[in-house]
Amino acid sequence: MRLNINLASQPYEDAHQFWMRWGTGLAIASILSMALVVTTVSGWFAARRDHTDIAKLKAEIVQRDHARQQAEEFLNRPENRSTRDQSQFLNQLIERKAFSWTRVLEDLEKVMPARVHLVSIAPELDEDNQLHLKLSVGGDSRDKALELARRMEDSRRFNSSRITSERWNSQNNGQGDPFQCTIEAIYIPETVPVPSLKPANATGAGATSKPTEVSERTNP
Repeated sequence: MRLNINLASQPYEDAHQFWMRWGTGLAIASILSMALVVTTVSGWFAARRDHTDIAKLKAEIVQRDHARQQAEEFLNRPENRSTRDQSQFLNQLIERKAFSWTRVLEDLEKVMPARVHLVSIAPELDEDNQLHLKLSVGGDSRDKALELARRMEDSRRFNSSRITSERWNSQNNGQGDPFQCTIEAIYIPETVPVPSLKPANATGAGATSKPTEVSERTNP
């Protein structure tokens, strides 16, 4: 029988294996720390550039607001009011070119439920230069009108659709629509609109600042 007795004052340790384990862990921790330092420094420089760009944009906004205020004060002078009104009218005509009767009627036909038809439509520009539509529709139930407003809201061409007024015609005697309502919405034209404001059968030349109304009936 053979016994192995260690007579050393300190127990034996494999130093190579120890340094291999702890050295590998230390190297990985150092690499992660370096990556975090590089990411932090890069983020700091990026944030500094962003703050500089934001400060420049704010300064440009202040300058443009000041220039706009001066221009508005100049146009609001009594001797310049006629020029201001003419400029606003021309800008309104330019914006109204984005409206196409053919396109908006096609978009309405896509969302029009059964047993509901369009009675009249009046487009106009609101204070934000958005195309505001005022639709008068008729049908046999209020639920269909609500469905139309919901479909318009879900469409990419209409926004902020809501019923602003409604009425029942209890004495129609089989003529007319039992239910009529007014729906208002914001129309979002395509990127490349068709410049056509007046319907094909409209008479007279020249544009006016008043909203134009047309009547269109669709089969149920």
